[in-house]
Amino acid sequence: MRIDDLQLFVRTAELGSLSAAARLLDLSPAVASAALKRLEQQLGTRLLARSTRNLRLTAEGEGFLLHARNALASLDEGRRQLARGQDDVSGVLQLSAPSDFGRNVLLPWLDELQREHPKLSVRLLLGDRNADLFRQAADIALRYGTPEDSSLVALPLCADNRRVLCASPAYLARHGEPKDVAHLAQHNCLLYQLGSRVHDHWRFGRGATEAGITVSGDRFCDDADVVRRWALAGLGIAYKSWLDVAFDVQAGRLKVLLGHLEGEAAPLNLMCTHRAQLGKPVQLLRNLLRERCQALLEQRQHVSL
Repeated sequence: MRIDDLQLFVRTAELGSLSAAARLLDLSPAVASAALKRLEQQLGTRLLARSTRNLRLTAEGEGFLLHARNALASLDEGRRQLARGQDDVSGVLQLSAPSDFGRNVLLPWLDELQREHPKLSVRLLLGDRNADLFRQAADIALRYGTPEDSSLVALPLCADNRRVLCASPAYLARHGEPKDVAHLAQHNCLLYQLGSRVHDHWRFGRGATEAGITVSGDRFCDDADVVRRWALAGLGIAYKSWLDVAFDVQAGRLKVLLGHLEGEAAPLNLMCTHRAQLGKPVQLLRNLLRERCQALLEQRQHVSL
């Protein structure tokens, strides 16, 4: 039994006219008449008594009309449930992220995503070493810097993010603010180590205007979140991704120093081994990150220099 035949029958009964129902359903009169005959033949009974001028439901037609309406309503509800199911996001979102960004920026955003999509599970790996997506249990990775592995797919999330110098008000009250890049040599600089390399050469500007200085300090760590915590504790000056410290600056826990200088580029990218991994959960996360990171980037422009 064809659904469109049922629809024609119900509309004909409601409108009291086969031709009117045909126009509503964008059918020719001949096609509509053939559809009604086909339905009656399948049911083995007349549903409509019709002449050249009049059309009315037979007793059998009146009895069948309720069932036809219920069947169409049930199908419509089934379609709506399917549509809602397609909107639901489920499965496991497996990702790795930098320690500082992951703990202090990403975590609440992931919580929000899971509140909106309760069927979504998250498996989060935190660490500053580049995750090996071909070996680790992570489908995607969030990484700072220009992608070096050409075998991976890289999708920009915040291409214009840069590093900023920052320190706590307590540290600045004791030691004062550096007036220029050269004055950083007189301050305790909090150093980040990736692998065996200590990031102690800080660069500012680009091209012909680039200036750099080799800094020193009494502590360094391979966990970027620890460097941020040292800065919050008033132990020195840090050179951090703006995304990592934006909330601390807004709350007054840290202050941007030499804000007129352009810090090193620290673009944030979403990495995966193949575009087939960019399913709906990843697309939702990507859109959320792009929107939120861009909002943080725009706030950077309003930070007092």
